[in-house]
Amino acid sequence: MGRTLFAKIWDQHRIMDLGDGTELVLIDRILLHERTGGVALQSLEVAGRRVNDPSQVFATMDHVVDTRPGRTDATLMPTGSAFIAATRRAARAAGIRLFDLEDPGQGIVHVISPEQAIMLPGLTLVCPDSHTCSQGALGGLAWGIGSTEAEHALATSSLRVRKPATMRITVSGRLPEGSTAKDLALHVLARIGAAGAGGAVIEYTGEAVRALDVEARLTLCNMATEAGAFSALIAPDDTVFAYLAGRAFAPKGELWAAAVRAWRSLASDPDARFDTELSFDAAEVAPMVSWGTSPQHSVPLGHEVPSLAQAPHDTADSHRRALDYMGLHGGAALEGLPIDAAFIGSCTNSRLSDLRRAAAVLAGRHVAAGVRAICVPGSSRVKAEAEAEGIDRVFIAAGFEWRESGCSMCFFAGGESFAAGQRVISSTNRNFESRQGAGVRTHLASPETVAASAILGRIAAPRRLAPPP
Repeated sequence: MGRTLFAKIWDQHRIMDLGDGTELVLIDRILLHERTGGVALQSLEVAGRRVNDPSQVFATMDHVVDTRPGRTDATLMPTGSAFIAATRRAARAAGIRLFDLEDPGQGIVHVISPEQAIMLPGLTLVCPDSHTCSQGALGGLAWGIGSTEAEHALATSSLRVRKPATMRITVSGRLPEGSTAKDLALHVLARIGAAGAGGAVIEYTGEAVRALDVEARLTLCNMATEAGAFSALIAPDDTVFAYLAGRAFAPKGELWAAAVRAWRSLASDPDARFDTELSFDAAEVAPMVSWGTSPQHSVPLGHEVPSLAQAPHDTADSHRRALDYMGLHGGAALEGLPIDAAFIGSCTNSRLSDLRRAAAVLAGRHVAAGVRAICVPGSSRVKAEAEAEGIDRVFIAAGFEWRESGCSMCFFAGGESFAAGQRVISSTNRNFESRQGAGVRTHLASPETVAASAILGRIAAPRRLAPPP
């Protein structure tokens, strides 16, 4: 019987069966950020242990950093500066690569790893962050862990893991004009629910997936954790190889040619079997927006807020609570709902291609009166490249705040938030209660939909915009 892509990577990294349903797995790369990474490094130091292989470990400042222009170590989070200082000291003491605040490579951990080619096809990679699955878009196995697991991985380059089940999601056809990878991700979530993946590793495949560029694939894989997946991956192909070529930590010269030859074998065999198979038609994917307090609470723009009978993944209590929190009711129109703020950023949608598409919507237009609009590039490199293209000028002319890179108001652990009761449309990945501040009501959408909504002052698709003056 043929093997899945996941099985091939897993088998290459299995050290031993521990006999209790778990296996010891070799870890190739470890990513850390200042909110949890410093804790793991300090705990390791206190225990008298060292990082087993510093060359495989990378740390960045992203979660609690101030993203306002002219930032320093000072943060809006009361203990944020201590997190930054502790991670800086521990990383330097351990001899690992640190992307500090002034480093041109600094940024959100799941943005800088692909752009630096820290993640490569066939590798295993872990990070104490739930959206680590993003990086499976490059054809490796990446998953989120806790700080204690990070400490173990740092000391031993291995982890004890229960082998997950497998799920293949095939997306046939092509996405319609105006629909994006974010819309596809929300479309899938609306169909299968927040527990739909059941802890499995998802392999995305099909014509629509192969047609996506790498940054769009990263967006799709990023949202797999919102379906309860262990991780997600996409078989590497020439699109991935072209993306990785020449990047900082990619193999060079003869090693590059040898690596690409090996990577071409990283695909599920034609007769490979998956525990679960799901199929979607890309032609059915419309621009999406969330209405509730879970990414599964998403519908196409133009559709109404569903009643309980139309929400198969909810209980009566959870549905009612989501509606109450969002100040909505079943049958309410989402398109045209007034907003107070718009946010473009996060590890989901803050890469250069995301900013280009949003800028194309904003060009020659201006944010509606009373709407606060913020754009936070995903990395310092993205910011610099966007500025070289003049994208920052488009955002600023349209009335957006243009920020330094970081997680920012994807969640308010950085100490900055929107005001209670405000309705925000956001390119982020989670719309949980109080995710962007206590009492804030978040609607998830693509960067284009966020930009169009900011201009009109209400939730809207770009097609609703009049031509710029």
